[in-house]
Amino acid sequence: MITIAIANQKGGVGKTTTAINIATAMAATGSRTLLIDLDPQGNASTGLGVHSGSRETSSYDILIGDAAIHEAAQDTDIPNLQIIPATQDLSGAEVELVSVEDRTSRLSQALNRTDPAYKQPEICFIDCPPSLGLLTLNALGAADTLLVPLQCEFFALEGLSQLLQTVERVQERFNPDLGIIGIVLTMFDRRNRLTDQVADDVRDCLGKLVFETVIPRNVRLSEAPSHGLPALIYDHECAGSRAYIALARELIGRLPEKRKAA
Repeated sequence: MITIAIANQKGGVGKTTTAINIATAMAATGSRTLLIDLDPQGNASTGLGVHSGSRETSSYDILIGDAAIHEAAQDTDIPNLQIIPATQDLSGAEVELVSVEDRTSRLSQALNRTDPAYKQPEICFIDCPPSLGLLTLNALGAADTLLVPLQCEFFALEGLSQLLQTVERVQERFNPDLGIIGIVLTMFDRRNRLTDQVADDVRDCLGKLVFETVIPRNVRLSEAPSHGLPALIYDHECAGSRAYIALARELIGRLPEKRKAA
């Protein structure tokens, strides 16, 4: 299983939208896919139709050691896609874990402790909260690599530099094998000259690390979560869905050969 954290400490950059739709696209290739919702807001869970009343076992239970991965993972309406939902209990997890010795490796330990009878996913995505706190550190400590959604605006560039510094610290202290699989430009609006300028600056700075595919501003992407559906299911033909399908193809091309989807 390859584990990909989807993180950016800046909110409103399309992180959860990316998590929901890239996980759906990967599941559509036939790969067994798991999405771990590690954001106390639980938007990824809602966006996949998992309502709060049905979240009996959550990512909070995983972190505090009350449940294993196979016990918390639940099927979604999308074939090959499971989710470990989030509840508001996660808000208190950072306080509860602060005195625990292995507080930054709780998720990593849980992912490595699976039931032999559980059919392990081939790819796992982790939707992180919009912060660089203990929850995000757990995700980065458990991940093989990092996918960064980046909104095409000036302040996003400042946030990116902070995130890259955090990745370096995580590599030094917790997870030396953590890589960055790519940066995806989101909320792209060709009518806005600043959007093009930010995109050019990011590509000049980070080169091939930036995905060729850009995710446009799209009404359907915003509407889909209110129906408990990924945009790829809600409107397969919209510009946002087509962009995420293209992003999934690029992502597959960057995976190690032995871990690529069929």
